[in-house]
Amino acid sequence: MVDPLRKSFLDVARLRELSRRTAPTEREVLRILEKARALNRLSVEETAALLCVDSPEMIRALLDAAGYAKETIYGRRMVLFAPLYIGNTCSNSCLYCAFRKENTRLRRAVLTADQIRTEAEMLLREGHKRIVMLCGESSDNDLDHFLSAIRTVYATRVGKNAIRRINVEIAPLDVAGFRRLKEAKIGTYICFQETYDPDLYAAYHPSGPKADYLNRLMVMDRAMEGGIDDVGLGVLFGLGDYRFEVLALMEHALHLEETFGCGPHTVSVPRIEPAEGTPFTEHIPYAVSDDAFRKIIAVIRLAMPYTGIILSTRESEGLRNELFRYGVSQISAGSRTNPGAYADAASECSGSQFSLGDHRSLDEVIGTLIDQEFIPSFCTGCYRKGRVGRDFMDLAKPGLIQRFCMPNGLFTFQEYLEDFASPAVRTKGKKLIGRLVEAAHEEQRPKIVDNLRLIESGERDVYF
Repeated sequence: MVDPLRKSFLDVARLRELSRRTAPTEREVLRILEKARALNRLSVEETAALLCVDSPEMIRALLDAAGYAKETIYGRRMVLFAPLYIGNTCSNSCLYCAFRKENTRLRRAVLTADQIRTEAEMLLREGHKRIVMLCGESSDNDLDHFLSAIRTVYATRVGKNAIRRINVEIAPLDVAGFRRLKEAKIGTYICFQETYDPDLYAAYHPSGPKADYLNRLMVMDRAMEGGIDDVGLGVLFGLGDYRFEVLALMEHALHLEETFGCGPHTVSVPRIEPAEGTPFTEHIPYAVSDDAFRKIIAVIRLAMPYTGIILSTRESEGLRNELFRYGVSQISAGSRTNPGAYADAASECSGSQFSLGDHRSLDEVIGTLIDQEFIPSFCTGCYRKGRVGRDFMDLAKPGLIQRFCMPNGLFTFQEYLEDFASPAVRTKGKKLIGRLVEAAHEEQRPKIVDNLRLIESGERDVYF
């Protein structure tokens, strides 16, 4: 049960001290990387050492180790999704967010059921099967409205296609609220702490429900008590010292594993981006350079090897293409961050939460993934087969999850090529599938080939 005294599980003073340690020696780094390449969890102290690496040679070794760990566990698959904003009204005053209540320049909107259905249809016509649904925190976007939106999206069909998994990012709930989310058949519940530093948190959240640091810190405990199997952590890099934030993320993950037997399913790594009517974003207090960002992603991959790392379209096209190799396992594509924008990309009916760095379409992103020989995956097989939470981790840790990730990724990729891909992407995508099938495990290959043929003949939603 969640501690009724609402005590923090973080030792903030210790994490601050660890984040200020000196750079490790080359010998120390190589020892830690050897342990990481064996896919053993790193200690907080070892993670702190890697975060302080400053030698170009050791940073290169760190990035290579992260790429190795990701491919060893998940193979070449890259999961794709899109965000669906159903409202941007908010009662909070978060200084860094365009949705903050004081922002009078932002055009506000809360989507109706018909508008939500239209947004879902547009995403389906692009080829999406997985979304994350989110909104601001206000009475207009309460839990009842959110649950109704989930039902609307799950009921939406375009031909043979439907949204198969809705992950959600909604303001902290009580345990009873999370039980209702569980009944709605959500996927992962995502909630960013934004910053784990309690002093900075108070400064950046002067008013509104979100100003309660401990309520937000303990939300994942309540979610897991309410039956949510998969949870997703995250911080907004730029609000505090990135070394401290990564160490706090790791402590949070350890707390969940010790308390519930399973850590987070995903970790998100957004950086602050410019936002309309939000002067704070013009002077980022702890700006994270591209070099530091590469290191952050690699260290998280090595420190929490079995946790998915989510990279959003906040980042530029070039940097995203590079970061795919260093441990990222899930990416958004073709994103819009203002309500109603999929139906009308030029619409001015509502304002965006932040600026995007990667404006490519889903098809363009998939084309790049093919060029890098990744498997663009819309797979939801584990979710529907019950391979979630602790069961997922039990398969991931011995390296068995690839038996499902690779073929299921291929099946959803084949669906995309048949139904949505441009001619050029379809041609090179089918060539990649052919090469991957030839390289597949001999025992699995016949079944993979049979299912790919089923999809070519019109069958959909095939998975192991």
